[in-house]
Amino acid sequence: MLSQRSAHLLVAPPWPLTVLTILLCIAFIGLGRWQWRRGELRQDEWDAFAKGADQVLPLESRKLAGIARFSRVALSGHFRPDRQFLLDNRSHAGSPGYEVLTPLELADGRVLLVDRGWVPFTGYRAVLPDIAFAPQETVTLIGRVDELPSAGLAFGRSAPNVAGSWPRLATYPHIEDLSASFGRTLEMRIVLLDARAADGYVRDWQPPGLPPARHWEYAIQWWLFAVTLLVLWSVLAVRRARRRA
Repeated sequence: MLSQRSAHLLVAPPWPLTVLTILLCIAFIGLGRWQWRRGELRQDEWDAFAKGADQVLPLESRKLAGIARFSRVALSGHFRPDRQFLLDNRSHAGSPGYEVLTPLELADGRVLLVDRGWVPFTGYRAVLPDIAFAPQETVTLIGRVDELPSAGLAFGRSAPNVAGSWPRLATYPHIEDLSASFGRTLEMRIVLLDARAADGYVRDWQPPGLPPARHWEYAIQWWLFAVTLLVLWSVLAVRRARRRA
C-alpha cells in the first residue's frame, strides 16, 4: 500500500513542459554561475584598486603599460590645453556629461592623457562645456594608471575628428583613434588625476562596472528562478497525481 501511495505522489506534467523546465533550470543555473564569477573578477579589481593607494611610484622613464593598473604614479610635464578631448556618454550620480582628457607632454617627449574628471552636459549637443585653462610651464601631479573606458558594443563607439576645432568629442574611442586625432602617438593607458589635485573636475574614481555585491545578488536571483521553476513543476506533478488517484 505504501509503495502504491508513493507512486501516485508525483505524475510528471506533459513532456514538453518537463523538457522546457529542465532547459530553463540549466540556463538559470549557468547564468547564476556566470554572474558569481563576474562578481569574483570585480572583487579582484576592487582589491587591486584599494591596493593601488598604498604607495606612489615615480613614473620617470617607465611606460604606463608596464605599471600595474590602478597604481598611483607621480609625474611631471606640461599640459596641452589647446588639444583636449571630451569623452561623451559619461554619467555621474545619474546625470549625463563628459570626462575631460588633457594631453600631458613629459620631459622625454612622450605624451599621455590625463583624465581630469567629469563635467555636466550643457543641455545642448552643439554647445560643449568650457574646459579651457591657462597653460603652465611644468606641473607635477599624482594619479592612477587606468585603461580608457570601453564600450559594451562596437556600434557604441565614435572616434574623434582628425581635423577641426578643439576640444574634440569621442565616444569610447581606442587610443589609436585619439593618437590619430592628436597627431602624435599617445601612451596606451591614461592617468586618472588625483581627487585632491588642482585643475580638475568631479573625480569620484572607482573601478569600472557594477560593484561585486551586485553581481552576487544577480547570481542568487538566477538560482532562485531555477528553484521556483522546480517548485512549480512539482506542484503541477502533485496535482496531476491527485486527479489520477
